[in-house]
Amino acid sequence: MNIDVKAVHFALSDETREYLDRKIARIHNAENMIVDLRFTVTKDKDFEAEATVNFRWGVSIHVKEHDFELNPAIDKLMDRLEAKITKEKEKVKERR
Repeated sequence: MNIDVKAVHFALSDETREYLDRKIARIHNAENMIVDLRFTVTKDKDFEAEATVNFRWGVSIHVKEHDFELNPAIDKLMDRLEAKITKEKEKVKERR
C-alpha cells in the first residue's frame, strides 16, 4: 500500500503526521486490497481533509471532510473512510 500525504497552504508537523499514521493503522485489515492511499489536507479559513483510495480491482473512492480544527477533520475523514472501505470490502465478498 502506497501512502501519500500532502499539505496545502501550511506545513504538516511531525505530530500531525504521527497522528494520521495512527489513524491509518485502523484500516490495517484492508491493506492487501488497497494499492494507493492519498491524503490532501488544505488550510484556508478552515481545514479540508481529502482522501482517495485505489483498490486492486480498479475501484476508487474519494472522501472529503471540513472542520475548523485539523485533528477533528482527520477523525471525521478516517471514520467515513473506514466505513467506505468496509462497504467496498463487503461488496467484493458478495460477488464471490
